[in-house]
Amino acid sequence: MFHADFLCVQRAESLSAIIQTMQTYIDCYPCFLRQAIEASRMAGGTQAQEREIVLRTLQILYEQPEGATPPAIGTKVHSIVREVTGNDDPYYQVKQESTAKAIAMLPKLRALRDASKDKLETSVRMSIAGNIMDFGPNPEYDLWEVVQRILTQDFAINDMDSLRESLTKADAILFLGDNAGETVFDLLLMEVLEKPVTYVVRGGPVLNDATREDAAAAGIDWIAKVIDNGACVPGTDLSLCSPSFVDHFNTADLILAKGMGNYETLSTVDAPIYFLFQVKCPIIGLDVNAPAGSIVVIKGRKIDY
Repeated sequence: MFHADFLCVQRAESLSAIIQTMQTYIDCYPCFLRQAIEASRMAGGTQAQEREIVLRTLQILYEQPEGATPPAIGTKVHSIVREVTGNDDPYYQVKQESTAKAIAMLPKLRALRDASKDKLETSVRMSIAGNIMDFGPNPEYDLWEVVQRILTQDFAINDMDSLRESLTKADAILFLGDNAGETVFDLLLMEVLEKPVTYVVRGGPVLNDATREDAAAAGIDWIAKVIDNGACVPGTDLSLCSPSFVDHFNTADLILAKGMGNYETLSTVDAPIYFLFQVKCPIIGLDVNAPAGSIVVIKGRKIDY
């Protein structure tokens, strides 16, 4: 088993409870099964291995207590895939391809951003556009079409004015990344923030979420300090993260959190945080009161303006 994955499982087993935020609904179950099958095939699993993965995923879904979060369940499902197939990172090739695709678009994206009247909002929109690069709820997309749509789409929840004010007050920014490839779009935003940034990736492979290797491939380490959160979870479950990351989180002036996984695990946490993502799942849509396909900038509980 991948060493970081082993540490993540050990830490999870050592805890008596997981922070409960957005709960899992019955509607989530087909998505977990699809992910299990998809990941087993990406990992090169045999038919027998695929059957074992599906059956063990069904068992996990059957045994989950009420209130378990989607990232917590997803972590277990993808740990099973890695264990059964012996493949430490089933999405490795997909992540490389996603990053290469995004990097190829950088000149055109920078030109659009630099020609815009509001570089910050345009950069936020581009960062959110990159959030489509997600092989959990949304494995198929036309990246350039998504960029063009989101550059003009109205925000379903728009806390941009509050974000602007927070950026003027903060001395530094903690940026919680999400997926590989999306990291390149986050780079476009970090280039205009004009504040020191610490960029956070996962502690090990899970889905197509970004790791240190993926952040380096996107060039993030040239513009920001890159750290990992010590957990192999598709989100930021503070109960599973390393003490050093939790200290970064608790002392941060301002936190930008990308993606639905970070929202699912941090939406009830009292922190100076803004969530930036596309609503790719109707269940998340119900929670934020915005339809699937929406884009949102949501201020967290501790932001009082």
